[in-house]
Amino acid sequence: MRHTSSITSLSWIPSEAIEGSMRLAFDAGFTHYDPPPPDVIEDLEELRLADRFRFANALRAWIEVDDTGEITDCGYEGGGAMGSTTVKLGPLMRTFEAVALPDLQAEPQRGDGWVRFVQTAGGRTGLPAPRRVRRRPFIQWQAPLVWTTLTLTLHTDGRADSEVAGHSRFPRHWIYDHEGKLSHKSGLADFKDWFRKSFGRHTPWGDQDSDAMITAVETALERRLSAQVMSEGVKPKIRKVKAGDALVRQGDPGSEVFLLLDGVLLVEKDGDRLAEYGPGAMLGERAHLEGTGRTSSLIAVTPCRVAAVDAAALDRSALDELSQGHRREHSAG
Repeated sequence: MRHTSSITSLSWIPSEAIEGSMRLAFDAGFTHYDPPPPDVIEDLEELRLADRFRFANALRAWIEVDDTGEITDCGYEGGGAMGSTTVKLGPLMRTFEAVALPDLQAEPQRGDGWVRFVQTAGGRTGLPAPRRVRRRPFIQWQAPLVWTTLTLTLHTDGRADSEVAGHSRFPRHWIYDHEGKLSHKSGLADFKDWFRKSFGRHTPWGDQDSDAMITAVETALERRLSAQVMSEGVKPKIRKVKAGDALVRQGDPGSEVFLLLDGVLLVEKDGDRLAEYGPGAMLGERAHLEGTGRTSSLIAVTPCRVAAVDAAALDRSALDELSQGHRREHSAG
């Protein structure tokens, strides 16, 4: 009997994710941010041709199991897929095809009733990115490298376990399960760190990966609210919070609701850690709904970027529903 499964990452550049001089090219329209990828992957190649991601890592694998329950064979399928970057200058357009690096597929690791597969895929944009870097040769011409490292463990009873073992600090990485459904997201996209460091031996093609920081997917309600927050009519204030600092403190006055654009925020009440949230989460609605001060503190676990908007600009019934969901999550925690 053959058992197969998969895990896939799609990586893209969300709005407001670029910092420094490189942001000028995005803001001027020479190149573009990306709309969020779909919630379900139906055709990966179709998404690539439509320029819906910067790169993808599709780890698919299989094992053969005989009648005695022994694994007789196993192997990889799938691999990396690079997108492209289109640059506009007035009426002129030019597309730079991304450069894929060789997929790194570790020798399958066998255990008692299971086989573990590990695959790294990625590359760099074909568009040059001249910049100063923090080590020799101190100037780089080629763009930094992007990648994800995925693992997949297949069991003889048909079960499959998957995880993200590592990823580049930029861009945003979304993770899809064996059914092609969005399941997790990277919690931090650190453009500045990535732009200065991710080349040469400080990558999986050298001798170093970056630890993964993966968070749960936000709810459909949060996605609807986030689309409203980031619409042109609302005009949120973008704030940056350093790791360890508080966005708000319990008891503070305030009626703003916060959309977490990047990073991980901790919810803390009376000294207790209630929950952690990643990009896409909507927080802070209870102070507005209850007409009180902040009911909990929001502490940055990592550097964070947050869009703040007056809660009165959002639908109250939606905020009520959001608050009920947060109460359940915090009670369960």
